[in-house]
Amino acid sequence: MADRTAPACSPSPADSYLEKRTLRRGSAGPLLLTGLGVAYVVSGDYSGWNFGLAHGGFGGLAAAAALMGVMYTCMVFALAELAAILPTAGGGYGFARRALGPWGGFLTGTAILIEYVLAPAAISIFIGDYVASLHLFGLTSGWPVYLACFAVFIGIHLWGVGEALRFSFVVTGIAVAALLVFAAGAFTHFDAGRLNDIPVDHSAFGASSWLPFGVLGIWAAFPFGMWFFLGVEGVPLAAEETKDPARTLPKAMATSMGILLLLALLTFVAAGGAGGADAIKDAGNPLVTALQPDGHATALSRIVNYAGLAGLVASFFSLIYAGSRQLFALSRAGYLPRFLSLTSRRKAPWLGLLVPGTLGFALAAATGDGARMLNVAVFGATISYALMSLSHIVLRRREPGLARPYRTPGGTATSTVAFVLACSALVATFLVDVTAAFIALGVYAIAAAYFGFYSRHRLVANAPEEEFAALAAAEAELE
Repeated sequence: MADRTAPACSPSPADSYLEKRTLRRGSAGPLLLTGLGVAYVVSGDYSGWNFGLAHGGFGGLAAAAALMGVMYTCMVFALAELAAILPTAGGGYGFARRALGPWGGFLTGTAILIEYVLAPAAISIFIGDYVASLHLFGLTSGWPVYLACFAVFIGIHLWGVGEALRFSFVVTGIAVAALLVFAAGAFTHFDAGRLNDIPVDHSAFGASSWLPFGVLGIWAAFPFGMWFFLGVEGVPLAAEETKDPARTLPKAMATSMGILLLLALLTFVAAGGAGGADAIKDAGNPLVTALQPDGHATALSRIVNYAGLAGLVASFFSLIYAGSRQLFALSRAGYLPRFLSLTSRRKAPWLGLLVPGTLGFALAAATGDGARMLNVAVFGATISYALMSLSHIVLRRREPGLARPYRTPGGTATSTVAFVLACSALVATFLVDVTAAFIALGVYAIAAAYFGFYSRHRLVANAPEEEFAALAAAEAELE
């Protein structure tokens, strides 16, 4: 009798495959997801955005940040609808797979991976700079600090997603609180005349005190305006570990975007008015520079300096999480080598954490060029933004009857705005760093060749993203 019933009780090869590739369900609620969305981005408030002043001046960067804020807001509303329809760990790749087919899914997923592998590598270098400037334990910026960052924080992720997100939430809370303290302190020294104190390049078209590098400076500042929001689109990558994702993800994404818009406005205006646009445009630590224009440290500047380190840690930590989930989803579906999606007993994608972490550490240790790596990450991000926004437009038109627990305000008009601005930001990256753009294109070309000649013939039909696509194709045939 036992032998007769055994085959019926044995798991199928498909079930066994997915059983080894599952994440811990229900680990994240709306509060942790909102914290995750802010954590992805908060380091951008502490450094990076100010370099846009050297390309557009205060007025140019203000216009660029406003336009990028519109782009991210529109895109977040579009992604919230897509995340409610397709709540899988694939995130943007899964949306594009459904709307644009295997090639669209792979190209979107690869662009997201470029962003989430390069950005932590760059941030580890910035963490090293902060550690050195604060004279912590006598350490200097170098490979031991980068290695410690990757080893410690990947270790926390391997422990479990719930523990990881709670750690991220606490560190992010510290960083956000310090930004509010900074703004309160900076506004006591605010002088509107300092906002436009960068010398004017009168040879530039449309140059003025507010646009010292002319109208073109607005466009050139796009990539730096993105730094106030870069990464928030990664919230849907937590879909398979979320309680009631169809309701929770849209709420968390909208809330985190609202918080980020407020922080960007406060940080940008307060820093420019307190320290002066010309003084902070090249500073590695613009908020601290704004608080100590005479070079002498104060109690408030020290607090902000330490909080800046917390902000960098929060973004570093959360971007590692996002990269591992994107790699996990692409590998589980066969777009990348399948062994990369294996999960541990604690349901953590351990190779999805270790492999990109090792690559990120190697890049940081070998180059030490955080700015260049961030520019490569921005290039990848803009490609993914355009493709994800296009996916929303295509699904709305191709499958108007699809059940949508959440609907984007404005419909395709909203995602069209995001698409146009994303394409404009993509072109703007060539105005800032042509080398970084071509490095990203080279990586993209190698990945596309791998998919075209090998992995597209070996996709896993029962992976969630592939099953969604197969179901849609079957329904289309019946109609």
